[in-house]
Amino acid sequence: MRTLEKISSFVGSTFAIWVLLFAALSFIFPSGFTWIVPYIVPLLGIIMFGMGLTLSANDFKEVLRRPKEVAVGVGAQFIIMPFLAFALVTILPVSPEVAVGVILVGCCPGGTSSNVMTYLSKGDTALSVAITAVSTVLAPIMTPLLMLLFASEWLPVSAGALFLSIVKIVLVPIILGLLVKYFLGEKIEAGIKALPLVSVIAIVAIVAAVVGVNQENIAETGALIFAIIVLHNGLGYLLGLGLGKLFKMDQTKSRAVSIEVGMQNSGLGASLAAVHFSPLAAVPSAIFSVWHNISGPIIATIFRKQQEKDEIKDTDKNEEVSA
Repeated sequence: MRTLEKISSFVGSTFAIWVLLFAALSFIFPSGFTWIVPYIVPLLGIIMFGMGLTLSANDFKEVLRRPKEVAVGVGAQFIIMPFLAFALVTILPVSPEVAVGVILVGCCPGGTSSNVMTYLSKGDTALSVAITAVSTVLAPIMTPLLMLLFASEWLPVSAGALFLSIVKIVLVPIILGLLVKYFLGEKIEAGIKALPLVSVIAIVAIVAAVVGVNQENIAETGALIFAIIVLHNGLGYLLGLGLGKLFKMDQTKSRAVSIEVGMQNSGLGASLAAVHFSPLAAVPSAIFSVWHNISGPIIATIFRKQQEKDEIKDTDKNEEVSA
C-alpha cells in the first residue's frame, strides 16, 4: 500500500507532464486512444466519486463561517468565465461547435486542481475548497441555464438534458462518495491516498480520447482554439484577482478566488460536449485541461513568490521599528 501511495503522490505531482505526454501521443497515434470515447462519462463519474470521498462536513461549514467570501468566489465563477467565453467566441472567427465548446468550459464549475494550486500559491485553501464544493453542487442548475443563455444562438441547447447529465455524472457520484466516507470512515483512508493516481489516469484518458477523435480538426483549428483558451484562462485569473481586491479581501483570499475563477472542470466540459453536442465541441475542454495544468503551476509560483517578498518586507519593517 505504501508503494501505491508513493506512486500516486508522484503521478499527482507530475500531472501536467502526463496530460501533455498523452495528448501528444493521442495526436500522433489517434487510433490508439479513440476506443476510450464511450468511457468518458464513467471516467468523469469516477473522478467525482473521488471528490466526494475527499470532502468533509468542515468544507461545507466553511460556507456558513464566511458566506460573503464564498458567494463572491462562486458568483465570479458563474459570471466572469461564461461572459469571457461568450465575448471571445463572438469576436473571433470560430465554428458553432467550437463556440459552444468554449462557452461550455466557461459555464462549468471550478476544478479540484484549483485547490492544489491555491495551496501551492500560499492562498486560502479552505476558501478554495468551499468555493469548488459549492460551485460543483450548483452546477446542475447553473451550467444548463448559462448554456441556454449564452450558447443557444450557435447550436440547440437542451437545458433539461444537460441538467440530468450533470446530476448523473457529477452530483450522484459525489453524494455516493460522501456516503461511503461517512459510513466507512477510517476504513477507506488508505484508499483515499491512492485517489490522485486514479484521478490522473481518468482525466488523462478523457483528454487523450478527445484529442484522438478530433486529430484532424485540431490540426486545422487547434492554434486558434489554443489562443482563445489561453486568453480565457488568463483573463479569468486576472479578473478573479481584481474582484477579490474589489471586495477588500486579503491577498490569500484574493489568490484563492483568482485560481478558482481561472481553473475550470474541463473534464465535465469534455464529457457534456461529447454527449450533447459533438466531438469537436469537446476540443476546447481538452485543450483547456492541458493548458491549465501548465498555467496553474505558473500562477501559483508567481503568487507564492509575491507572498514571500511581502513577508520579507514585513520582517524588515518590524526590525526597523524594533531598532
